[in-house]
Amino acid sequence: MSPEVLHSVRDRGHQRPTPIQSAAIPVALAGRDLVATAGTGSGKTAAFLLPLLNRLQGGRSSGVSGLVLAPTRELAAQISREFVLFSRNTRLRAAVIVGGESMSRQIQELRSGTQVLIACPGRLIDHLERGTVRLDRVDFVIIDEADRMLDMGFLPQLRRVLQTVRKPRQTLMFSATMGPAVEQVAREFLTNPERVSIGPASTPPAEIRQTIYPVTLENKGPVLLELLNRGEVNSAIVFTRTKSRADRVARMLVGNRVKAVAIHGGRSQSQRNSALAGFRKGHYKVLVATDVAARGLDVPDVSHVVNFDLPEESETYIHRIGRTARMGKSGQALSLVMPEEGASLRGIERMLGVKLQRVSIAGFQAPEIAAHKHETIARPPVTTRHRPLRGRQRDKGFSPRKKVSANT
Repeated sequence: MSPEVLHSVRDRGHQRPTPIQSAAIPVALAGRDLVATAGTGSGKTAAFLLPLLNRLQGGRSSGVSGLVLAPTRELAAQISREFVLFSRNTRLRAAVIVGGESMSRQIQELRSGTQVLIACPGRLIDHLERGTVRLDRVDFVIIDEADRMLDMGFLPQLRRVLQTVRKPRQTLMFSATMGPAVEQVAREFLTNPERVSIGPASTPPAEIRQTIYPVTLENKGPVLLELLNRGEVNSAIVFTRTKSRADRVARMLVGNRVKAVAIHGGRSQSQRNSALAGFRKGHYKVLVATDVAARGLDVPDVSHVVNFDLPEESETYIHRIGRTARMGKSGQALSLVMPEEGASLRGIERMLGVKLQRVSIAGFQAPEIAAHKHETIARPPVTTRHRPLRGRQRDKGFSPRKKVSANT
């Protein structure tokens, strides 16, 4: 890589590459298309930003030449922050094009000169339709979190965007999982790609300690408080299934003197940015989130992830708990499971190939979580999705102890 890029890497404090970086960067520097699969917290962002910067550093300095597509605004913002750090010794600039923010300000950024766009597909199409951005000079494309992008229904927008990008081009696609839909995208948009896969599919980092806490509907809130008030919890992300539940849990925590804030798709972009910034700076001990925060967010030093509600899809569990134990650090994943969530738990355990440890807390009822009779736990094909056998869990209330009433 160029001296300017290597200087930025040293300034960032990186001494040696992670496995995904060792495998992906040489392929990208050689000009090949790439499909890369690796778990959360493995260093994928640097694995695609460094080749992008290296290529553009030696090329033309005007016009948009690189495009990074991300499924969520939070992920786009994270990529932008990393771009600023890695490009500090270059003259390259990036513009972030996402929904929920000022269109006029984004237009001004585009007019002031930028070489890289970091964009969500929907807002980028808005700019294409307005004629405020052109992609006909882009020759380096990165599709980040491809599986999440497809889960969110972005395939039509992805097709429309890439139809406007010149050919030939170099395209890198990164994903945490590799299913049939991701394979379809690879065949459609990439040319004879090299394939890199680090670690077993659908497996969380070994540094995460996973624990199940059987709970009742009545003691779910009190158990959460008990866990979060332990001294070992420095910072935690608590995942809920719905936006209203996230708000209620956050209010319950605040009412019991836990510094907490909620983030979900129902909050404005400025509110989401403020919540994340406050959590990163340590102003809040707990971030209560829906799955909008389960993918792509890189918040350093999250000690615990708590599943207040189990996710409906087993793979989402992997992405949630991957918010802790980043870059080889240790972390804990705690799940509060009611008996009626047993089917979801069994799906997660089948995917992991292990039975997770059940732990009870003194003074709290710990109901039995039923298991299938004569069930042999085995790893299924990586494309299998496990949904609850008894339908979706309704968003029920909970009864926290102490200050907050049951209808909170």
